[in-house]
Amino acid sequence: MRDDVLSQIQARLPSLSKGQRKIAEYILSSYEKAAFLTALSLGKTVQVSESTVVRFACELGYEGYPQMQKALQELVRSHLSAVQRIEVSTPTVAGDDLLTNVMQADMDRIRKSMELISSDAFQGAVNALVYAKGIYVIGLRSSSSLASFLAYYLKYMFDTVHLVVSGSESEVFDQIIHMGPSDALIGISFPRYASATVKAMRHARQVGAATIALTDGAASPLYGQAEFTLSAVSDMLSLVDSLVAPMSVINALLVALAQKREKELELTLNQLETIWEQNHVYEKIHE
Repeated sequence: MRDDVLSQIQARLPSLSKGQRKIAEYILSSYEKAAFLTALSLGKTVQVSESTVVRFACELGYEGYPQMQKALQELVRSHLSAVQRIEVSTPTVAGDDLLTNVMQADMDRIRKSMELISSDAFQGAVNALVYAKGIYVIGLRSSSSLASFLAYYLKYMFDTVHLVVSGSESEVFDQIIHMGPSDALIGISFPRYASATVKAMRHARQVGAATIALTDGAASPLYGQAEFTLSAVSDMLSLVDSLVAPMSVINALLVALAQKREKELELTLNQLETIWEQNHVYEKIHE
């Protein structure tokens, strides 16, 4: 995609108008910032009109600016450093009411994820987990919180759940060495993708285990390694990743599994309630 977008712009430079040339030169020099600007913001940055930016996108063969912007975003999202993430996301979340802007953006990500995710893939993932002898969950770096949350609740429903914790690459393989054809691996990763997660998924395929990916779609390196891909939008918000949509997918997955494992779950929770009560695990609230 990088070669496609930038080479198109480079090739068109001689034939562009003066205004469009300004846009082209800015993108070629700062595409990692341009990818996250609206057409209006990009126009203001290079001092041309919004309509000139839209015509520029069409000149490159895109239906409109959103399609060109998406192509640029796919190019840069997995390559940005932490400092660059802050720089390019500032125009996206800036404003007088930052709280509303961020929460509205997260709601939009959930809506987009509802359109992306395949019901067949979702049901396939549910069935693969229900019939797996052992379940392995791996999500490293920023995805570790998602993996921990998922594994925590899976342990209420299944006897054998392994959370692969962060460590060296060799330590990751140490934790999945006993994985086999009767098991399932859930790999969670979003840009910037953790290479150890990708390698763990590849190993799972090689040993015949069921593979499930929770990631951001076909552009992800996990996509080609997964039997079932659960797609969720996880754009960046300054330094942090927005994990709201992936968490919503995990919630749906857990609810579906709870329905499938209703009897086992009820038995486990009844036993746990007795243990929790005896050991005063939770603080009682007296009205």
